[in-house]
Amino acid sequence: MKKRIAGLLTLLAALCALPLPVRAAAEREIAAASAIVIEPNTGMVMYEKDPDRRMLVASTTKIMTALVVLERCALDETVVPTAEHDAVEGSSMELVPGESYTVEELLYGLLLASGNDAAAALADHCGGSMAGFAALMNEKAASLGLENTHYENAHGLDAPEHYSTARDLALLTAAAMKNPVFAKIFGTLEYETHGVSYKNHNQLLETCEGCVGGKTGYTKAAGRILVSCVEREGMRLICVTVSDPDDWIDHAALYDALFARWRYISLPEEPWQRLETVSGVRGYVRLMSDVPGFVVEKDRNVTLTVRLPRFVFAPVVYGAQAGSVALTEDGLALRSALLFYGETVARADTVSPSAWERFRRMWFWSAGQGVYTHEQ
Repeated sequence: MKKRIAGLLTLLAALCALPLPVRAAAEREIAAASAIVIEPNTGMVMYEKDPDRRMLVASTTKIMTALVVLERCALDETVVPTAEHDAVEGSSMELVPGESYTVEELLYGLLLASGNDAAAALADHCGGSMAGFAALMNEKAASLGLENTHYENAHGLDAPEHYSTARDLALLTAAAMKNPVFAKIFGTLEYETHGVSYKNHNQLLETCEGCVGGKTGYTKAAGRILVSCVEREGMRLICVTVSDPDDWIDHAALYDALFARWRYISLPEEPWQRLETVSGVRGYVRLMSDVPGFVVEKDRNVTLTVRLPRFVFAPVVYGAQAGSVALTEDGLALRSALLFYGETVARADTVSPSAWERFRRMWFWSAGQGVYTHEQ
């Protein structure tokens, strides 16, 4: 099972969601050869067009470059670029060979200016060589389940075995956005270091409502590639278009159409963050689900219903099913997820409840599950 913690909720894979149909989101057909839009919390695909086609992805490769560097290097580590780094063709952050830069400075140049020189310098620093760093990139891709992605370099210049897909780029971006440093740099409009000012190539930061980040890419063979992330009214979407001459227009159109139709509903923080335990070494057990919320059409009148026992007898085993949460409309479940115990609570042999406490708890236990509803 997949485990993660978010605030008081520990999240574990157990989604029991009814699938929603993927429909065209824009009034016109978008120009991209391949495209996808996902809601990253649930993984729901909001729009797709041949999303698993392996293609050249140019400088959007640098999303993976940045993520690998952030996971393996400290921001204040010193990197001294060489003439070989400066000589890499294509876009550049204008590194000065022999001058000292921090990893953080190079990451800004990598993602804002799309510096191929920064990518080469970071690859040598982090992986020992371009080939060594590409191996780390492929290792990370495998760990993220990116089945149609393979890297030969850190900058994204065309290479025979360097490819990815719209879907894999979206999943990669969703993972990268969980890193707060990446998210900050990804959404930075301007940055200055060593007397040089850089402006983010992602025009959507200034033209698209709610844009919180993005990365462009282009080579003659690959065409225009764009990855972007937009958040409105508490819902975040990630859009990827590959080989799209109208990428700015297409991203904006997809976002406007999808945000107009869908909304995101977070799971309630109360009353099911934790459940009372009886005769345990702790008085409560935390609960978990792999779904922090649901995506639903805005015109639906829905209720969020949580079903849980009123308490549980120790011992409690981590990962065992505790209850369920469902999004319902007129009593019918639209989507649902299971809830699990997020920790193990052992029995406390020294704990001996009073006769009255035992009677009270058995009375509540006999009453069955507690049902908590939240109108949305």
